[in-house]
Amino acid sequence: MWILTPIGFFSIVEKSWDRDPGTLTVRARVREDLDALRERFLPELGAVAEDERADYRYRAQAPRKAVADAMRRLVGSIDYDNFKDEVAKRQGSKRAQLYHAVWDVLYRLQSRPRR
Repeated sequence: MWILTPIGFFSIVEKSWDRDPGTLTVRARVREDLDALRERFLPELGAVAEDERADYRYRAQAPRKAVADAMRRLVGSIDYDNFKDEVAKRQGSKRAQLYHAVWDVLYRLQSRPRR
């Protein structure tokens, strides 16, 4: 699952090693995104591992229930009426521009009215 938030971009998956302990792997391209997630919403997030060769350079594990609770708190913290503006405010214009590029690509999924 991809999640773009005002505090970072995350990919949350269940890797084969997550099944037995009941964890999820939270991946990010920027370490500070995982740090912000831990600080604000997911204190149970484990140590960050770095692998320069991986698709997502940074990853950490957390109990599945803790991740679900963190997502609930994240949604509960929404107090803005424009996502991209909030990203710019919290993470700067460069990150907001990257998120806008994602928005633009995904906009292509939306059907256009026929003429």
